[in-house]
Amino acid sequence: MKRRLGQHFLFEPQILERIVSSAGLGREDLVVEIGPGKGRMTEMLARQAGRVIAIEYDRYLCEELKTRIGNVKNIEIVCEDVLRYPFNALPPFKVVANIPYYITTPIIFKLLEGGVRLETATLTVQKEVAERIIALPGGKDYGVLSLMVQYYTEPAILFYISRKAFVPPPKVDSAVIHLRRRERPPVIVSDEAMLFRVIKTAFSQRRKTLSNALKPLSRNIRDILEELGIDPKRRAETLTIEDFARITEALKG
Repeated sequence: MKRRLGQHFLFEPQILERIVSSAGLGREDLVVEIGPGKGRMTEMLARQAGRVIAIEYDRYLCEELKTRIGNVKNIEIVCEDVLRYPFNALPPFKVVANIPYYITTPIIFKLLEGGVRLETATLTVQKEVAERIIALPGGKDYGVLSLMVQYYTEPAILFYISRKAFVPPPKVDSAVIHLRRRERPPVIVSDEAMLFRVIKTAFSQRRKTLSNALKPLSRNIRDILEELGIDPKRRAETLTIEDFARITEALKG
């Protein structure tokens, strides 16, 4: 069965222009648009950037795009699942997109993979997802998504968009976020994969204390935490990225 794509189209010209303007594009930029839909923003991007790659999974919409704007010389239309697109084969690029809500997190993680030369991403996402991305320790929004995105990028919410601006309207409001790729991560660890394993394990059962949540990684986790000066009874959402880095290095050691 073909999965339904759940796209909500944004037609309001002023909002689209604000998104494109927020991306800070120049004539030398390669821009990738994910889920161009009817192509309204694609045309705006083509006027600002050097080259636009528009990736559309819906075959019907993709053929429609080819008919309507396929002859614009600096637009390349790709009919493909974005999660299979070889981003690591591209030179440095920027992303501007109203991404499908049901695969927001997988798309963001794919853009942050090793070898992918993403410079910035200006994305329209669900408001609650945007707030999780920028969340700081101590709140219910803070979690794996916050830490993963903040490790690789400097995220900011630019502005909010009412659900009424979309056709058909989604059940939630949206936000435009801007992610700028960091030149270097906020913490240095000897094993990034281990850092993310620690983070995911810590948040896998949010209600558990750290010593219980991290027990699968070490039988001595309580002693390790105490040696680091971290109360074993704390919960994952109270820890900073620096705390997780220290735990990672202690486990590696």
